[in-house]
Amino acid sequence: MTTHDEPILQPIKPRCCPCTGPEGVSRRDFLKAGTLALGGLALGGCAWSALRDAGAGPAPAPARQPLVVKPLFSHDVPRRHDKTSWRSWGGIETEAQGKEEMARIQGELQKLAAAADFPVKFLPVTRVRGGGEVANVTDLAGADAVILYPAGGGSDIFDAAVKTGKPVVFFLRHKSGPVYLWYEIVSPRYLHGHTDKLAVKGVDNVDVVVDSMDELAWRLRALGGLKNALGMRIITIGGASGWACPQAPDLSRTKWKLDIQDVTYPQLAELIKAAREDKAAVARAKERAAAYLQDGGVTLETKLPLVENAFLLEQVFRGIMAKADCRAITVNSCMGTIMPIAETTACLTLSLLNDAGYLAFCESDFVVIPSGILMTQISGRPQFLNDPTYPHQGVITLAHCTGPRRMDGKNLEPARILTHFESDYGAAPKVEMKKGTKVTSIIPDFLAQRYTGFVGEIADVPFLPICRCQIDVAYKVPDARIAENMPGFHWMTIYGDYIREAGYALKRIPIAFENLG
Repeated sequence: MTTHDEPILQPIKPRCCPCTGPEGVSRRDFLKAGTLALGGLALGGCAWSALRDAGAGPAPAPARQPLVVKPLFSHDVPRRHDKTSWRSWGGIETEAQGKEEMARIQGELQKLAAAADFPVKFLPVTRVRGGGEVANVTDLAGADAVILYPAGGGSDIFDAAVKTGKPVVFFLRHKSGPVYLWYEIVSPRYLHGHTDKLAVKGVDNVDVVVDSMDELAWRLRALGGLKNALGMRIITIGGASGWACPQAPDLSRTKWKLDIQDVTYPQLAELIKAAREDKAAVARAKERAAAYLQDGGVTLETKLPLVENAFLLEQVFRGIMAKADCRAITVNSCMGTIMPIAETTACLTLSLLNDAGYLAFCESDFVVIPSGILMTQISGRPQFLNDPTYPHQGVITLAHCTGPRRMDGKNLEPARILTHFESDYGAAPKVEMKKGTKVTSIIPDFLAQRYTGFVGEIADVPFLPICRCQIDVAYKVPDARIAENMPGFHWMTIYGDYIREAGYALKRIPIAFENLG
């Protein structure tokens, strides 16, 4: 008997993923006519003419929004008294020293912003003398996060900053400038509240940084990714789904605030039909396909029309996203339903979109899609949604047919353009991902309660009779630790080490996270 808190498991079909096939679209849906509307955003009655210019591309995808950060600074101005203690720890005791510190803070943040690999905007530093002054900081409302620099002052300033509901990072000085009072007492006086356990809701030790701008930067990178992930609008072709977990789309709406909007397959069929009748659109798809295949790192091992049709489908998807004012899309029933409609597979199309800075996912699996949105928004790099295998001898194979070529966010890696493996049809890239590259893999659970993950290294790029994009990822923990911590099914893998950022962002959803490494 299934309870509300247990995933409703679906039977596995004889293919790599139990996603809905043609039987998942009813005859009534295929016969249904009307306006292609996304939550009130009408897309012109499925008229290609309304989308053609938006999809002509390849225009860059919309950029990530900057994280807006408000720095708050507090310090005391103690007065000397004879024969008694009159000052607390700390190297800032005068108004002049306070002004010097504010200038130091502003200068450090300007350097951080200039060097950051993520968009961030720092508001001017404001000095607050007590918790009551925090509410009167005029530009605080427009900030996404707060950095509190507590050289002195009472814990009421901490409380007031946290009560804004915004993420707060506490920056303390040991050697990077005048030592702060709260370098001594942030743990016993504030975090533990004079007890033996953490006592402040929503704040923990990971929110404290001492001296290091690098430590501050990765926390802000995580918060910036979270800001851009929460509430994202995403188009679903053929509906939202969840691998073996039907409630996954609803969990994504509630926990991640995703705005999930559907384009039905009948509507997509009308758009593709109109695009095929558009000589300019067809010519452009052929030109772009030819240019893509002329790249010295690309070899064609499927039929050319299947590649050209993938580029035409990409134009349609771009048009839909532009009209809906979003940069994310996913395809349900991509193991069957889309093939006769598009006369190709969606594999290469999704790879192209990811390379262009969009967020494009196969299978419409909302168990894993939120993690892909988060990791892409944190890193600025495309994600590789994949099927894991079984960990053994320090390695695990990850594979799928939609891998991006621009995995580092900049450079295109070599690729063979083959058929999609299970159908032996269409166009799918086998991206030759770079051996020795460090990668982060995130492993979501079905009910969005506890994710796991680890940082590994690409040890090999094999060519087994499985999904085309394949990497063997090596790790340095016992095989059993990986095997015992593989919830859900699909994984999300991204170039680079972003494991700290993942955990820091997830705790604010809240979703528990365990770094298996």
